[in-house]
Amino acid sequence: MPCRIAFVLLPLAAAASPAVAAPCSDLLPSVAKPVAKPRPITADDLLRLRDIGQPDGSMVRQPTPLSVSPDGKQAAFILTRADPATNSYCRGVVVVRLDGPAEPKLLDTGGELIVAQTAGRGSMIPVGIAAPVVPRWSPDGRWIAYLRRDRARTRLWRVAAAGGTAAPVGPDAVDIDAFAWSADGRRLLIARRPAVRAVEAGVDAEALGGWLYDARILPNMGARPLLPAGLAVETDAIDLQDGTIRPADAWDRDQLDAGRADDPLLAAQATGGRRAWTKREGEAPMSPLRLFADNGRDGPVACTAAACDGGLLGLWWDASGEELRFLRREGWAKETMAFYRWRPGKGMPRPILRTGDVLIGCVPAGADLLCLRENALTPRHLVRIDLATGQSRLVYDPNPEFAGITLGTVERLRWRNDRGLEAWGDLVLPANHRPGEQLPLIVVQYHSDGFLRGGTGDEYPIQLFAAHGFAVLSVERAAFVAESVAGVKTWDDFNAANMKDWAERRSLLSSLLTGVGMAIARGDVDPKRIGITGLSDGASTARFALINSRIFAAAAISSCCMDPKTVMTQAGIAFADMQRRMGAPPATGDASTYWRPYSLALNADHIDTPLLMQLADEEYLLGLETFTALREKDKPVEMHIFPGEHHMKWQPAHRRAIYERNLDWFAFWLQWHEDPDPAKAAQYRRWEAMRAKRVARAAP
Repeated sequence: MPCRIAFVLLPLAAAASPAVAAPCSDLLPSVAKPVAKPRPITADDLLRLRDIGQPDGSMVRQPTPLSVSPDGKQAAFILTRADPATNSYCRGVVVVRLDGPAEPKLLDTGGELIVAQTAGRGSMIPVGIAAPVVPRWSPDGRWIAYLRRDRARTRLWRVAAAGGTAAPVGPDAVDIDAFAWSADGRRLLIARRPAVRAVEAGVDAEALGGWLYDARILPNMGARPLLPAGLAVETDAIDLQDGTIRPADAWDRDQLDAGRADDPLLAAQATGGRRAWTKREGEAPMSPLRLFADNGRDGPVACTAAACDGGLLGLWWDASGEELRFLRREGWAKETMAFYRWRPGKGMPRPILRTGDVLIGCVPAGADLLCLRENALTPRHLVRIDLATGQSRLVYDPNPEFAGITLGTVERLRWRNDRGLEAWGDLVLPANHRPGEQLPLIVVQYHSDGFLRGGTGDEYPIQLFAAHGFAVLSVERAAFVAESVAGVKTWDDFNAANMKDWAERRSLLSSLLTGVGMAIARGDVDPKRIGITGLSDGASTARFALINSRIFAAAAISSCCMDPKTVMTQAGIAFADMQRRMGAPPATGDASTYWRPYSLALNADHIDTPLLMQLADEEYLLGLETFTALREKDKPVEMHIFPGEHHMKWQPAHRRAIYERNLDWFAFWLQWHEDPDPAKAAQYRRWEAMRAKRVARAAP
């Protein structure tokens, strides 16, 4: 189903994770040795990247995963590495020095991946991305506290910064959602939702008489009612001397609130109390943020320069409290990141740094900023940015092995769609590509920020495709149509404006086709061998493209679908009510006219594009109407269901299987190639039968 970006990407709490911790012998990389000849990339090179923070480079507004020591000389973070062989993750607390070269210290290893949830339509919904976990230093710099999940319970842990034995702190009956140190370092403050136990017990009791089917139930996710959003949060203080726990007082609650970073409006306060803040320029949910600051004398001043015209990502005061530094996105379709320095009330902001790289999680480190940095060909690494000069210095590279791996070339393409909206995409070609050689093209969606890994949801391995002879167009979606529609004041208004006459889908299809046309015009792409992929919003664009264009020769999607009989029933009451507010007809009405431009099931007669669906068990029911319609019409379609998965798939073994099957699928349909691995013989028998029927239908 389609979703707003904010809905998918705002992790709020931890969810159960069945996988156990992986062996961690290679969590810290060994020193990379120079290689005489770089080797080709493999699926596991991408799957086993060591991650700091949430891996998707488009998530630039994620809470910082970095924590700087009180003396500004060290930084701590959680390092994560997937292990497809054991379907698990290795996680560890790492400390690096910022004031000179030194080996990183691994203070603790273990724990399961904490999978994030988000509030949606009144319930807490697991989304499949990793929840942000930020280690925090004690005020004296001697200890580091962090969240760790073991045996499906998230607890607070503590370890000495100098090294030693890590140990849990405090209660384990209820998951810890957030924590902070008290100002004096004598207590650890925790936030949790004990009401979860009562709600779950109530659901169990209700089961004895049958659950009432209401908005708590999303049938595609199961019959059990979900936890409601907005359960009361209880804050407690753990005394580190005697282990006693008591309700937090007002001062401690303030400390805990200051450590949380889930407010979409940015703010910063200097040591002397001087403030900077942002406000939305209009009533619309996605209207740009405008920057304000105390000018040091007689009240607030607004930044009216073009450099403050939206796109703001972070605010920091310098040590004197006189100069404000801020990071924003700007340029063509916000493809550039830029740092500025501004003395409120004393002139206009001045640029320090502009880059096409993505900068994530920046935090002050002395006079500099510590940031995570990545670009299309360089995985995420830790850098220190001098805010006087904009110079960047490498602090830590968690993936030095990539220096010995061959990657395809990347060229940025820019265009406007039929509505005049700016968009861009990265065209990736094999390293050995010869100019003029026409290759099959695979379109990957729907963000192209940072390291080109696998698109949104990380299921379509861009560089692996390129290594196997494909061109890849990694597309950055254009702005939402509703952002320029007058009168939009609420999210319902926003969604309705996007849905009216399928305006958003038509806009994105225009953008996609324009970008593909540019790639074809270069002479590097075979216009008869183009594939399309996508998850969530990208899957919606892919499905709309299959219905409303004829250029795609194969498709693979990760979520499905919006069909008349499904959308108003299988997704539940809350989703159906939301669709009605957006203009959809009721399930009992004549829905075919409304849904025909968007429903694969209603268009099964004229769709003959081979379609691979690899779906989470929580979402496959939404794809049955499409699958059944295509199957009844004898069209080439295949669906795989992955257990224990959410909207975005998080299990490493599943992601490896998805990578490999996507590669096999497009190689089969666009290159006429089959992997000789005997274990895949049954797969190719199915696909060969599909091809034979397709060829027979096309025969005169």
